[in-house]
Amino acid sequence: MKKRDLVSLETLTPKEMLKLLELAEKVKSYRNHSSNALTGKTIGLLFQKPSNRTRVSFEVGIHQLGGHCIYLSPDEINLGVREDTADVAKTLSRYLDGIVARTNDHQDMYDLARYSTIPVINGLSDLFHPCQALADIFSIKERFDDLEGLKVAYIGDGNNVCHSLLLACAMVGMNISVASPKGYEPEKEVVELAKTYSGKIKITNDPKEAVKGADVVYSDVWVSMGQETEGKERLKVFKGFQINKTLLKTADPNHIFMHCLPAHRGEEVTADVIDGKNSIIFDQAENRLHVQKAILIFLFEHFK
Repeated sequence: MKKRDLVSLETLTPKEMLKLLELAEKVKSYRNHSSNALTGKTIGLLFQKPSNRTRVSFEVGIHQLGGHCIYLSPDEINLGVREDTADVAKTLSRYLDGIVARTNDHQDMYDLARYSTIPVINGLSDLFHPCQALADIFSIKERFDDLEGLKVAYIGDGNNVCHSLLLACAMVGMNISVASPKGYEPEKEVVELAKTYSGKIKITNDPKEAVKGADVVYSDVWVSMGQETEGKERLKVFKGFQINKTLLKTADPNHIFMHCLPAHRGEEVTADVIDGKNSIIFDQAENRLHVQKAILIFLFEHFK
């Protein structure tokens, strides 16, 4: 079969996404059982950015599926600088069976997928974070079961996490409201793409409007990797977008709080919310492992 990549969620159909979530549920229920899905296969982790959850969950997941993992740091392969991205993709395709990449520029992710003859998984780019969004939807499904019609409120920067969450929610019929400061909203092209699916999309500059009646409240850091030079300015701009108990009073009483981590306690969210009874952030983090194992199985089923 022709190889499949996961560069963005739009490479999946809504039906395929739901099947992938079902597979993740099975994977999680048998987490202590060995699998031979990747026996004899070597997966390269090609990272331009440091990582905790993405790297560890993929390395552990690949091992649990019977495969071997090689970590390729920014110092070893500097895409587009030390060597042309197309040449890297073609070379690694001769050695590896798959690539998980974290890139500074999303174009590098596209180029890796275009020139590789092996599956490429987006472990994070400046535009999308599909593995995170799939784990997010899986985590929500564990709590609510029926996804259709749920309201998700994302408060903060319209970044890569926000973009993939927009697509994921819309694809499974959830409604999502994104509240960002003016000038920090999600990319219009991504919003328009999300609107082609069944879930309803609302973009606002008012966090109170977004959170009202929400079943899920989601946050991310205000200053991401690579944005450190504008950190002080961002902290000023986002000051009114902190998730705290006062803001959450208008959310559904049974809402859940989510964060992709790492969290900056006292900035985008208060510590009492992070550690509160509505928070599922560590279940969410654990689910990265199960969902990414499901992604690997799914892609390699199409690559036999």
